[in-house]
Amino acid sequence: MIGYLNGKLVSFSDGTVILSVGGVGFEVVCSAQAYAELVKNGGGEIYTYTAVKEDGISLYGFISSEEKSAFLDLISVSGVGPKMGIAVLSQMNLSALSAAIATSDVKALSAVKGMGKKTAERIILELKEKTGAKFTGLPVSEGLTATVSADGEAVMALVSLGFTKSESESAVIKAQQSGAIGLEKIIAAALKNVR
Repeated sequence: MIGYLNGKLVSFSDGTVILSVGGVGFEVVCSAQAYAELVKNGGGEIYTYTAVKEDGISLYGFISSEEKSAFLDLISVSGVGPKMGIAVLSQMNLSALSAAIATSDVKALSAVKGMGKKTAERIILELKEKTGAKFTGLPVSEGLTATVSADGEAVMALVSLGFTKSESESAVIKAQQSGAIGLEKIIAAALKNVR
């Protein structure tokens, strides 16, 4: 298994690069972020996953160990192969992916090219159960904040603290009914309700 490469960029096209490492050229299918970094810097380091199939061996590259870990979780889901895993990570950053899983946002995942609604639902179901706070604990980027409602963010925050999704949703609803407005006030009131 090849788990990491650090080399010089030889060529690149459509998300695939050839990295020269010790005189050997490795062809790697990269996530969008890894691809952009390698092209911009003329090479560099990437974490890799080796996929072995009957018709050959493929390498997939990631910008960080966290991104590789998310990829491994994605391909553990029935019906999600390496190409789909890379497609998800190329169209959603880790924060967006964690938010979609934490808030059961099937629509956001279904927006990934080639992803059907049933596959998106399966990813949410299996990864929410399997990884718990691993996904929900990831920071939400500023760009995503505007698309996730305050109550959704509050639920994510409570889930990342170890409460179940149903406990979190119930506490957030009670907080809003008691007049809490705005993310911080909703979370503060919800924490009182959930304990």
